[in-house]
Amino acid sequence: MNAPLKKQTVLIVDDAPENLEMLSAILKRDYIVKVATSGKKALDLASNPAALPDLILLDVMMPDLDGYEVCRILKVSDLTRKIPVIFISALNEVTDESRGFEVGGVDYITKPIHAATVRARVKTHLALYDQNRALEEKVQERTRELMHTQDVTIVGFSTLAEYRSQETGWHILATQQYVGLLARYLVTHPKFAQYLTSETIEILIKSAPLHDIGKIAVPDRILLKPGKLTPEEFEEIKKHTIYGRDALARAEQALGEVRSSFLSIAKEIAYTHHERWDGKGYPQGLAGDEIPISGRLMALADVYDALVSPRVYKDAIRHEEAVQIIESERGLHFDPDVVDAFLDLENVFHNIAESMAQRPVSMVS
Repeated sequence: MNAPLKKQTVLIVDDAPENLEMLSAILKRDYIVKVATSGKKALDLASNPAALPDLILLDVMMPDLDGYEVCRILKVSDLTRKIPVIFISALNEVTDESRGFEVGGVDYITKPIHAATVRARVKTHLALYDQNRALEEKVQERTRELMHTQDVTIVGFSTLAEYRSQETGWHILATQQYVGLLARYLVTHPKFAQYLTSETIEILIKSAPLHDIGKIAVPDRILLKPGKLTPEEFEEIKKHTIYGRDALARAEQALGEVRSSFLSIAKEIAYTHHERWDGKGYPQGLAGDEIPISGRLMALADVYDALVSPRVYKDAIRHEEAVQIIESERGLHFDPDVVDAFLDLENVFHNIAESMAQRPVSMVS
């Protein structure tokens, strides 16, 4: 046996008690009816997260806040902006209706009120509201599925990189935090603000662990060599940027509809994080703003971690020395603005580096 459908809630807002009484009488058989005699009271009732109305009938002419202003405030809040608002007023000029639609109303009923008209308009807009909510739920569910695909893909690729050496595992975790730190700090910078949306920052943080994925194609005798590399060996190491780009490009093609979101940025990071601001990097020799922002952020995070972490071919250096080296490369290896952000955040970088160094090996795997 199906459970009875829950009645929808209609909030009626009017400063005239007789209008509230009449509209309530028209609607109370089919809906839960709430009433407010002022704009302020309406905003209080409409903004209760535990009892949001499904639709609002809103008088225009009220003494404290008129209906237009109430609607404007409702449409600013994420909590209430999707609630359909139907204006009810004695005004019937075209300009009055236009203003109602401009501030976010979905319909406009003029007085004198006819019961059949009110019932029909309310029923129609509640049905549309239900349809929109159902569609949004489907979109959200699909988005969750895509995000899960991203996470599984990144974990799979990152695990491959970690298998090569314990150092890579440490490096993956640390650089991910450094990139997120820089991105969030630069979000208000005029040069970066348009790129660093909340969605892009999330993708950058998720993609950062894939920057060295190309190293899985570099032979162990080179990747794990404790001594200095020969010129030929260094040329082979440099190819990890190309190997990484190509591997992610193939994954991008296989994932199809997901590729425009996160793997394009991951591929960009893998390919460009060894480019230099002065154009002397690899593999393309890009310079200045030719280098994608993702690659510029990753470049600094990558170098800082390489400096303060031990490697098979070198010992770690002190944080203070690393800061001096990075500052000296401002405008040479690194984007000057990214270096400035790093200098403002260097104590936080230091804390992260120390935290990573103190973790047991089991926390890295």
